[in-house]
Amino acid sequence: MGGLSDNSLTCIEKEISSLQLEEKRLVAEIKKTAKTGNEAATKILARQLVRLRKQISNLQGSRAQVRGIATHTQAMHAQTSVASGLKGATKAMSAMNKQMAPAKQMKILQEFQRQSAQMDMTTEMMSDAIDDALDNDEAEEETDELTNQVLDEIGVDVASQLSAAPKGKINGKKTEEVSTSGIDDLEERLAALRGT
Repeated sequence: MGGLSDNSLTCIEKEISSLQLEEKRLVAEIKKTAKTGNEAATKILARQLVRLRKQISNLQGSRAQVRGIATHTQAMHAQTSVASGLKGATKAMSAMNKQMAPAKQMKILQEFQRQSAQMDMTTEMMSDAIDDALDNDEAEEETDELTNQVLDEIGVDVASQLSAAPKGKINGKKTEEVSTSGIDDLEERLAALRGT
């Protein structure tokens, strides 16, 4: 049983490391994209970063559960060894059967499986809900706040990047006025976010 949990931990650790490397790459890509002034692409990458961090968090939770199971298994093994050393193999088996009640252990394992399946379903539902919320037009404002928070967290200032981006003229002054008011609006929103 210890080998199985060791293999599980190794696989989880590798996956976490891989996702953390992907996170660093994605942060660099967000910064690069933000410097070009492409706000839509920057927001898409920021959403991917949020999802990636959620996956890392879930894997870290799984790692903790596997470690807990391994510790519990080791403790049970230690109890068995002590009983065996004190009373002999036959008495130890008898004592363990009385202490651990195989039917009770089976019930505990079934409950664990049920809870684990329920947790998996809940996690999947939460992931779907997060995806729906991020993709929902009605939640666009909340998504913008979350995206700006992530961008602020990694050191990307969208407003200054956008103001430094080249501005083209389509129909004279009207375009500049619209662009300036859009930038002013973004700067106000960014200031409001930083103030809270």
